[in-house]
Amino acid sequence: MPAQGICFAIAINSAKLVAGHLIKDGKMSRGYIGIAGHNVELPRRFVRFYRLPAETAVRVASVEPNSPAAIGGIKQDDQIVRIGDTPIAGIDDLQRHLTMSQVGVNTPVTLIRGTEQLTLEIVPSEAAHKSRD
Repeated sequence: MPAQGICFAIAINSAKLVAGHLIKDGKMSRGYIGIAGHNVELPRRFVRFYRLPAETAVRVASVEPNSPAAIGGIKQDDQIVRIGDTPIAGIDDLQRHLTMSQVGVNTPVTLIRGTEQLTLEIVPSEAAHKSRD
């Protein structure tokens, strides 16, 4: 079979978060900011200069037009290092942070743009769910 040996993994912290919501609420709702991103290593000089809590961040690969991220001023190639008081070291951290508690809440996002650290305000909306009916 051509698909043998392929597996997909979910980080245990993400799995625990989702399982908890499913048990408690019967569904998993997430906030939506409208970016695609990937994990990147930050230059050591940025980590030291800005006293960042992690050596990695989420680089924004694209921003959807009219999304909360676009409205808040996030741009392609920005590197997200913190949302509110929560350090963002990777995509898993970002997804864990975007729970229903953040929907509609004005949220500061700290990022590195070029060599400058900026803090922008975004208001996550509820992620749309596609029905399989």
